[in-house]
Amino acid sequence: MDKQVLLDLVTMQMPFGKYKGRILCNLPEHYLVWYHSKGFPKGKLGMLLYTLYEIKLNGLEYLLKPLKKGKNFVNRG
Repeated sequence: MDKQVLLDLVTMQMPFGKYKGRILCNLPEHYLVWYHSKGFPKGKLGMLLYTLYEIKLNGLEYLLKPLKKGKNFVNRG
C-alpha cells in the first residue's frame, strides 16, 4: 500500500455531504457501508473511502493511530 494513501486518510477532509469537513478516518463505519452498497465516488476520494472501508471492516484502524499522532491530529469526530 502507498504510504501517501494512509497519510491522506488522516489529513484529508470529506469535501461534501452529511460529514463535510470531517477527517476521512473519522467517518463512521455505517457511512462507509452505505457507500459500499451505493457505490463509492470516482477518483481519488472513492479510492480513499474504499480503502478506509476495508481498514475498518478488517479491524485495522490501529494502523492509522501512529499517523494521527505524527500529524498533530485534531479529532473532528
